[in-house]
Formats: sequence, structure tokens, C-alpha cells
Amino acid sequence: MDGVLLLDKPTGMSSNAALQAARRLFGAAKAGHTGTLDPLASGLLPLCFGAATRFSVDLLAADKTYECEVVFGVCTDTGDSDGEVVMRCPVDFGLAELEAGLARFRGTIRQVPPMYSALKRNGRPLYELARRGIEVERTARTVTIHELRLLDYSGDRCRLRVACSKGTYVRSLAEDLGDALGGCAHLGALRRLAVGPLRIADAVSLDALAAQDEEGRQAWLLAPDALLQSLPAVWLEVGEGQRFVHGNPVSIGVTSAGAGRCRVYAGERLLGLGEVDAVGTLQPRRVIGA
Repeated sequence: MDGVLLLDKPTGMSSNAALQAARRLFGAAKAGHTGTLDPLASGLLPLCFGAATRFSVDLLAADKTYECEVVFGVCTDTGDSDGEVVMRCPVDFGLAELEAGLARFRGTIRQVPPMYSALKRNGRPLYELARRGIEVERTARTVTIHELRLLDYSGDRCRLRVACSKGTYVRSLAEDLGDALGGCAHLGALRRLAVGPLRIADAVSLDALAAQDEEGRQAWLLAPDALLQSLPAVWLEVGEGQRFVHGNPVSIGVTSAGAGRCRVYAGERLLGLGEVDAVGTLQPRRVIGA
């Protein structure tokens, strides 16, 4: 079984638990996801089955869109509402100050990843160290906040829409915003609305899947190339397609899309992911098979 499922992950469940639950519903032998959502978070979690797992990594670099709640005046050890309160401070700003604070985080910014993250130090995830009370220095990295829009503001909390580049931690954004306003803050809630071209409006919940028969569940599966729709398409003749899937380069000339990565087909069949160089040679990067 090959396909992509757009799952609306519930809060309180890890991404891996959601993946395994969906895998059992579909009876899939091979499954993976395209980047984790914390248990606190809900929303879009694209899952891959069968051959689609070969392209899951390509969505890790995609931009993400979230809706979140920021709670001011309280700092937690994890940066979100799942953590223990470590500090309280007065909330002493108004709407004008909040809007000015948000403006500081639009565009390209530097952000220090949180200790409670899956980033690794000497082969160990930072969150393992954090749970033992160990904090290590993290290098700030550059991320891009394409959109940071205030949706609602009331007293000690606000709702934001955030569209951002890969590697952005919304928890860190919430904490940094609180600091910029002269106090402290944490992430109260988080919902992912989009991953690249994929949207939450097209997702389904685990409960809804469980309530359907096999035919109904199959209807929710997208083709594996749903993960590659942001890339231009290249079509090959049968002989060229055979060369491609066996790992051989194919000369296709300079295409209208120019050099770069592309999704490759023979007729209606997806062959895999390729890359065209400046002289029009198509190199296989990931293939589904002969």
C-alpha cells in the first residue's frame, strides 16, 4: 500500500503514537511521518505509507503554518503548558506594545532552540538532558517568520497565526516575545494548519478513520506525489524511465523549469525524485523502483 494520509493529530498524543494507530487501521507494513508534532500540539501530520516513505524527508524542509496561543506572565521549564511553572511576572503592556513586539520577530531572525527539543548533542536528544536538569549551550540559528499576525488579544494571552521556515520553534518564539515585552511567556496551545502545500482542511481524524470501513479509509489516501507538488514535473519515455529507475542519468535537455529538483513520471506513473543540472542531465535522487 503506497500513499499519503493527512492526519489531524489530537492533543495529548505523540506523533509516533498517532502514526502507529493509523498504520494499524490501514494494515500498512511500512509507515513514517514528515516531522513530529509535540503531544501538546494538534493539527496536520502528514503520514506516509509504502513507497511514499521515500519522499517524507522532502517535506521536512517545507514551510509550516500554525495557530497558537501565547500566555504572558508565566514561564515554564519546557516553554509550553506541559511544563512546570518556574517564574511568574506582571503583565504590564497594552495592544500597541504587543503589536510593536510582534514586529520585531517578522522576517529573518536568530533563534536559540529550546532544551526540550529533539536536537542532539553527542548523539543524545536535548530533551533527555533537560529532563535530568542539565542545560547545555545551544547555537542560535537563522529562521524566517513569513507571517506573524495577531488574531486575538485579551489580558494575559493572545492568539497568533505564524507562517515560518523549517527549524522554527514556536515555543521559543512565544518565550522570546514575552522577554521582548519586558516579562515572560509560554506557549499555551499550538495547532498546525499547513505543511508546504498540504492543508488541515484536507485532513481526517483518527476517530473518523476508525469509524469507516476499509473502502472509506482508502478514500483518504493521496498518491505519493502529494508530497512533491511544489516541484516541477518531468515526463520520460518508457526506455528513459527504465534507465532512470535503475539509477542511470537521462539527458532531457534544458527544461522550462530550469535546473533543480523535479518529480519524474513515465505516463501517469511516478518514478521518483530527480535533479536536472545546467546542461539538461536528469540525475535520479530517489526512485520508487523498476
